[in-house]
Amino acid sequence: MLTSKQRSKLKSLAANLSPIGQVGKEGIGENMLAGFSDCLEKRELIKINILENCDGDPQETGRELAKKLGAECVIVIGRKAVLYRKSQRKDIEHIKL
Repeated sequence: MLTSKQRSKLKSLAANLSPIGQVGKEGIGENMLAGFSDCLEKRELIKINILENCDGDPQETGRELAKKLGAECVIVIGRKAVLYRKSQRKDIEHIKL
């Protein structure tokens, strides 16, 4: 669970990120989860678009994605979700919280 200070720092870092993928009418698929998981391992912080034709509430979709990926849903603003998961890799620069 993230503290408010940690969440605030991650939100400021995510402001400059471009979305790496999108969730559409097909919902959350296994291939999508694998791709997002790989990105989380490489970057630790990702932004995802939730398209208008996606079933359900964007907040709900963001939380569901985070749960399935073992990540934290930092924030969902409009139709963009920001997810964070500490990477296990040693060869990247980790985000200091």
